[in-house]
Amino acid sequence: MRGTSAIRAVCFDLDGTMFNTEDMYWDVGERLLAPRGKQVSRELLDQMMGRPSRVSLQIMIDWHGLDATVPQLQQETKEIFATLLGERLAPMPGLLALLDSLESAGLPKGIATSSGRAYLEDVLGRFKLAPRFLFALTGDDVRDGKPHPEIYLAAAERFGIAPAEMLVLEDSEN
Repeated sequence: MRGTSAIRAVCFDLDGTMFNTEDMYWDVGERLLAPRGKQVSRELLDQMMGRPSRVSLQIMIDWHGLDATVPQLQQETKEIFATLLGERLAPMPGLLALLDSLESAGLPKGIATSSGRAYLEDVLGRFKLAPRFLFALTGDDVRDGKPHPEIYLAAAERFGIAPAEMLVLEDSEN
């Protein structure tokens, strides 16, 4: 077909696409906001999803007029997530079979996530998945976080392909 490119690589988002972490964000939001007399809402989480923590937590601060800083909420989030990951983290249904299929087809795989590098390494390490990916780009590796396309353009460059030749698996509307 004219004007189409074959898929030569696959780039995965992490949260909600590879792992069930997005459903944990509701709990994190509740634990951050309840002591401050505020509540998490679907509308707030929809605005925050898929963005780097420095951006999403600023959205939370502005949304509720919180007397807190982004670094303070980042530290609290890190502590809450450490507990939740140990209790509930799991690969999304079909992830491991999909990785097997892509490997059988000889398609290289990468990760492009708004999450930070330490978090990514923790999550992948729990399931020993890092060696299955050619690279992982995080919110720490780009200036403009999602939804800006910078991280995906960098991923295509890492693969050495045109962006149109890369399939992106992403669950966040942002």
